[in-house]
Amino acid sequence: MSDHHSDHAKGLLITGIGGLALTIDIPLIRLSGGDAWSILMLRGGVTFLAALVTWAIWRAITPNAPKLIPGRLGFVVACLYGLGSITFITAVYNTTTANLVFILAFNTMFAALLSWLFLKEKLRPATLLAMAVMVFGILIIVGDSVGTGNLFGDVMAASSAFLIACAITVSRASGRDMGFTALIGVIFPFAIAAFMVSQTGYNVEAPWWIILNGAVVTPLAFFCLAAGPRYISGPEVAMFYLLETVLAPVWMWMIFYEVPTRNSLIGGTILVVALVAHSFWQLHEGRKRRAAAMVRHPV
Repeated sequence: MSDHHSDHAKGLLITGIGGLALTIDIPLIRLSGGDAWSILMLRGGVTFLAALVTWAIWRAITPNAPKLIPGRLGFVVACLYGLGSITFITAVYNTTTANLVFILAFNTMFAALLSWLFLKEKLRPATLLAMAVMVFGILIIVGDSVGTGNLFGDVMAASSAFLIACAITVSRASGRDMGFTALIGVIFPFAIAAFMVSQTGYNVEAPWWIILNGAVVTPLAFFCLAAGPRYISGPEVAMFYLLETVLAPVWMWMIFYEVPTRNSLIGGTILVVALVAHSFWQLHEGRKRRAAAMVRHPV
């Protein structure tokens, strides 16, 4: 039991670090001042190179370094993260930061639903209730975008949330370390973006922000978040994306004075409250189950 608790605590720490790093992803993208395809190409290329260098150093130190793509499921996970990068960058340039991060927070419930469908993890009534409340919150946010250019961006944000949840679920099902797989997956959007840039031209005003993002922030965030499912459940991993939901709009307000709309704040508040309440409930239930297990199987 102690090994299980240690692994769970390790998983919480790893994903917590990844979630915190992810909160500055969008501000760095906006600070770079480029177009979507150029940003996607530069960010993906730098991330891919950083992953290869890190893996090569790790491999030189110890033969126990994780595989870049562990088998067929690893390839599936890489593709899912790659597609998620495309929809994410598209959403950054087609909706507000608040809408984007609030909708991305729904990946927690996508992960719970997928875990129930494919991993046979029981979906409890409290989770169903939280999902219903979150759907209501997203409808308020998206409803504010109907008839504006933001609707496409909101759909891309929802697509990104779903793809991330799929990647988390497949990683959880495989039981393998997918830390580098998420980073190697950026080669797919990089190739597409490079083709598009060859047609439209390269445009990034302040590339150093994207280099910092691709070399440090993105590898750290996605390595930690992709490695998390090995130790904790998919819904638990997805909940750490909530840090971006809460903090990214704060950074955007501090840097760019970007103020969310009233409906975005209302819907976002509903989402955050539902997620926080559900997270506390999960932690409480987890403590109860572990306490019951210790009573049945004393060490």
